[in-house]
Amino acid sequence: MKFSQIIKNLNPLISDHSLNYNTYDPDLLGITPIEEAKSETISYIEGDKFANKVNDTVATALILPNNKKLQEDSTQRNIAWLSCQNPRLLFAQTIALFYQPFRPQPAIHPQAIIDPSVIIGREVYVGANVVIEKNVSLGDHTCIMPNVVIYPEVKIGKNTLLHSNCTIHERTQIGNNCVIHSGAAIGAEGFGFVPTPQGWYKMEQSGYVILEDGVEIGCNSAVDRPSVGTTRIGKNTKLDNLVHIAHSCQIGENCAMAAQVGLAGGVTVGNNVILAGQVGIANQAIIGDGAIASAKAGIHQNVAPGEVVSGYPAISHSLYLKAAAIYKRLPEMYQTIKKLTKLLD
Repeated sequence: MKFSQIIKNLNPLISDHSLNYNTYDPDLLGITPIEEAKSETISYIEGDKFANKVNDTVATALILPNNKKLQEDSTQRNIAWLSCQNPRLLFAQTIALFYQPFRPQPAIHPQAIIDPSVIIGREVYVGANVVIEKNVSLGDHTCIMPNVVIYPEVKIGKNTLLHSNCTIHERTQIGNNCVIHSGAAIGAEGFGFVPTPQGWYKMEQSGYVILEDGVEIGCNSAVDRPSVGTTRIGKNTKLDNLVHIAHSCQIGENCAMAAQVGLAGGVTVGNNVILAGQVGIANQAIIGDGAIASAKAGIHQNVAPGEVVSGYPAISHSLYLKAAAIYKRLPEMYQTIKKLTKLLD
């Protein structure tokens, strides 16, 4: 692909019309990380950490931040470059020009088991060993990869992709343009048991799960249905692998949750919330819009909108940094206290 063709394809995608580039027009065969860059490829530099790579990379083209020095250095080395206000987004858009994930052509595999009551939209793919139970509906351009199991009365919107070996439990509603990765369980029973003198009495989980448009669920994640009502994940929210969303949770739009995040029952998460890896949130906690929790934070109470929290139990990030600095000095402080105590005695 010519460098000029990349620019032509990317220009309509840059919302602020600030795509900058030089006039070189080499042929490019692919895209590579800067540490593994090869001739005839385009690579990517984000920020100061990799800025020195401009001086020794063999990449033929570079995606750069809006940094005049990096641009000048690239031009002096006869490297084609392009940049904008958000180079990481530009990098993602450039990858899409060279690579599209595997998606089979529409077809129904003869080894799929599909109940006669199932409604199937236009240009749908259903792979081998898929099982689809009664009263399910599949929207247009949906792709169901091999070994997926879909329980009764599930509704799946348009252009949604279910990867192999995921399971969609009864009455789950999945919107348009969603992605469910391998091993995920959507709409399985929530953890509901009532203690009695004779032991645990099982509370039937009669509710269901709703995934709104653009939701993506990572491998081996679980989104549980409640005893009554719904568990809901809002538009364009993204869950990494091994994330657990318990019964009755209500999650807003445009949230991101990294691997091994766990939400207990009834948690409410606002819009644009970021939860880093292994964050845990206790029952009924409310997380405000735009809040951020750093890795391994343990949240036992409400978090205000826009607040950043860290630690276990979670406290404001600024206070956590102070406490962490003191923590490293505890042995020294302990020795000092011992000496002072001895002097006072």
